[in-house]
Amino acid sequence: MFTAELTFECYQDTTIDAVDSAITQLIDALRYNGQILGREFPTSMDDGLFTTRVVCPEEESLHPRHHSSIVERRLQALSEAGLLAPKIRLTGMDLHSDNTDPCQQPEWQVLYTHYLSTCSPLRCGEHLAPIPLYKLPTPAIGDHQALLRWQVDWSSTDELQMHGTTLKQACSETLTDMKSPLNNAGWQLAKDIEQQTNIPTYYYLYHLADAAEQEDQAQTRPCPSCGGEWQLEVPLHGIFDFKCEPCRLLSNLPW
Repeated sequence: MFTAELTFECYQDTTIDAVDSAITQLIDALRYNGQILGREFPTSMDDGLFTTRVVCPEEESLHPRHHSSIVERRLQALSEAGLLAPKIRLTGMDLHSDNTDPCQQPEWQVLYTHYLSTCSPLRCGEHLAPIPLYKLPTPAIGDHQALLRWQVDWSSTDELQMHGTTLKQACSETLTDMKSPLNNAGWQLAKDIEQQTNIPTYYYLYHLADAAEQEDQAQTRPCPSCGGEWQLEVPLHGIFDFKCEPCRLLSNLPW
């Protein structure tokens, strides 16, 4: 991942509200296209210049060839707020982010995230490295907002079950129940991505041990979708102990 600054310059009289709205809409469009990562984008103001700091998956993530039609419209709308197109300056590699997947086209991929992750929730099956969303075909709605909103829901639920108190049990059940709305939505998104890319795309189903589950029961539990055997002889990436190819599901032994 790489950090960058987008600097917007006023070329005519305008208002703070107009500038704020135009920059925010462009930043949202870039985020939902997968060109920038995270949810917080600090913007500073200095004598007619507005600078927004972002994190990108790759050095060339902000190149126009990756723009969606929505990003293009938001760029054109900057002039209505009295702003020029942003000047982009890469400031270096982000030491705290995962490296982007090096594969041109992965053999298989997985929808996987956790509460500490801000990178793409789509990962290469071979490297478990994040795949920039702008490399996917653009969905009919014009961006990847549905996928990123699912990621926010999953990450928030994961954080509550890890560190919460009053909602800990409810969140644990939501993450582990194959039929929960959260997992239904994620599994469907994985199916949609496979249909769009023609690349086998798995969904990660988180598993926690309950009080009644014994160690041998955890190891022999069947696939929650088809009921078949799915335990792997060797775990994948030290995380996935189960893999069902027909159902496109991955899971883990209890931590």
